Amino acid sequence: MAELGFNEHHQNEVINYMRFARSKRALRLKTIDSCFQDLKDSRLVEETFTVDELTEMLDGLQAVVRGEVETELINTAHTNVLLLRQLFSQAEKFYLKLQTDVSELENRELLEQVAEFEKAEFKTTNKKTNQESNKHKLAPLNEGGVSELLNKEIARLQEENDKLKSRLRTIESQATSALDEKSKVEQALKDLQKVQGDQQRALRSQEISSLEDTVAKLKADFQNTLSTSTATQKDLQDNLVTAKHDLLRVQEQLSQAEKELEKKFQQTAAYRNMKEILTKKNEQIKEIRKRLQKYESDE
Repeated sequence: MAELGFNEHHQNEVINYMRFARSKRALRLKTIDSCFQDLKDSRLVEETFTVDELTEMLDGLQAVVRGEVETELINTAHTNVLLLRQLFSQAEKFYLKLQTDVSELENRELLEQVAEFEKAEFKTTNKKTNQESNKHKLAPLNEGGVSELLNKEIARLQEENDKLKSRLRTIESQATSALDEKSKVEQALKDLQKVQGDQQRALRSQEISSLEDTVAKLKADFQNTLSTSTATQKDLQDNLVTAKHDLLRVQEQLSQAEKELEKKFQQTAAYRNMKEILTKKNEQIKEIRKRLQKYESDE
């Protein structure tokens, strides 16, 4: 666990930002120092000054220093906003919502902790820098060594360049072959489509001819069936008329036979006896009805 509670990666990021802030701060302090030095060089050339002259010089120096400090504070605030923008943009890519606590920015304990961390970190960094510089001073490279290294680097770069050129030529050759292959395939596809189109047209022509023959055959069968049906219908009509005539003749014969039978039956003795009995019964019924009417009138 690092001093500020970060992992190694985040601690390195903080150190990089501190290094950036220190460089900006050092540059601004040099600017302020130059403002004082300019005042000393340009105005402090006499041995005695009046109060008004000193007031004028201090007011001018105050304005310049104030402007420099204000510019640095504004630039620092804007730089911090850009830093927060980077962090928030990365968080939004993962749908995270970061929060800040402005009150913690004035926490003296944390500020002292950060100051101690910066002091310790850059003290160690300065030591490492001095050691590296000492190592370079103990074993400096001569001009021949630098030229040799440069020549080796140039040769390595030329070799990589040649390899890249060779690879590029190979890729171009492969691309040309692929384009030729593509053209051949497209032409073969067009030829195949043309052949398929001719075959489809031939098949369609055969199908159309077959359908036409089938339609003609069906039409002829229909005509034959229609003619046969017409002849059969005519025969049926003739047979029907003949049957009607035969039926009328049979009915006439039956009617004549019934009349003859009735006439023969009326001439028999049984018919005459039955007729007399029916006549007597009718007369009796009439007599009974008269009596009944008489009784009904008496009541």
